[in-house]
Amino acid sequence: MHELSIARRGQEVQASPIRRLVPLANRAKDQGIRVYHLNIGQPDIETPPEYFRAIYDADIKILAYGESGGQPELRAGLVPYYASFGVDVNEQEILITTGGSEAVLFCLLTCCNPGDEVLTLEPFYTNYNSFATMAGISIVPVPGSPADGFRLPPDDLLESLISSRTKAILFSNPGNPTGVVYTRSELERLGRLAVKNGLFILADEVYREFIYDGSVFTSILSIDGLAGHAVICDSISKRFSACGARIGNIVTHNLSVLEAALKFGMARLCPPALEQIGAVAALKVPEAYYARVREEYQLRRDVIYQGILAIPGAQTYLPKGAFYSIAVLPVEDTNDFAAWMLSDFSYEGATVMVAPADGFYATPGAGRNEIRLAYVLNRQDLNKAMLILQKGLCAYNSR
Repeated sequence: MHELSIARRGQEVQASPIRRLVPLANRAKDQGIRVYHLNIGQPDIETPPEYFRAIYDADIKILAYGESGGQPELRAGLVPYYASFGVDVNEQEILITTGGSEAVLFCLLTCCNPGDEVLTLEPFYTNYNSFATMAGISIVPVPGSPADGFRLPPDDLLESLISSRTKAILFSNPGNPTGVVYTRSELERLGRLAVKNGLFILADEVYREFIYDGSVFTSILSIDGLAGHAVICDSISKRFSACGARIGNIVTHNLSVLEAALKFGMARLCPPALEQIGAVAALKVPEAYYARVREEYQLRRDVIYQGILAIPGAQTYLPKGAFYSIAVLPVEDTNDFAAWMLSDFSYEGATVMVAPADGFYATPGAGRNEIRLAYVLNRQDLNKAMLILQKGLCAYNSR
């Protein structure tokens, strides 16, 4: 009798470092301990009321299937939005997806064959590892360093990592988990590399609104000469604090990419219908909304930055975008430390949940003494969380 076994991809896909400690967090909560969640990019900023109002006011008697590529109203509404960032596209160059995650997965499935390789700037959004496993491709990490704020490495290093199997470059800008904001010059370098080697360049630009200290966001689709190579993966999740809506999209001038991605879209039928109605309305919020949210996140970033600097032996840098920071802690294994914080430590009835950073790397052994912190809580809670983290580290290393 043959023994049943799970497919290799199911065995090899990694458990998310953002979520895998949730059972420990739930156990702590069951014991009456408050858990400050710095592990996940779930903002506490309210979703714009325009989003909900549009859904409440929708005159719908039957919630029917929508178009596989997204509703025309949303695709049309995104055209002026991208124009405000110097990206000239039309609605035929936009495909709506079920969240930014599906946008990235569809792009990998569309642009790569099983066995291909994708260069990814490291550390990277942890789910790129999972999407690559699902698509049957390999992540080739491009190492970055907190010492220089995870800037783009020299061209000769990038060239040395390209092989006959390389099909694309995948990165986030602003960076998750690094908070790096790539300059136009850096993006032009990536563009030249993509053109020279016949590669797609897949830019996850979910955090474009969150830029600090006068930094300037540059979209990959605003770089000249990349019409056939560049693809944007996007989402409303963080922009409008609407993570549960699961509305994302792909944007590219390469219609072959969109035509192929649409076939995957047909297989899952359509993206969420009601949430697209809300997204259309949210796109009309005034610039003051973005300015207010951006200012708040910058203040929260400063709390996290100063909190890490106050921890003896810890190291960090000042993120310029998104709402994440990588911190190097004076421990050997942050997986053990993060689990211990939830199972064995509390201070004044509370503890902190962080994301061990090794899951944001593809290089074996990298990130073992690092964590990713998401500064998505109000400043009062962040100050308390950073104090608890400091107390916890002291207790952990004194055992």
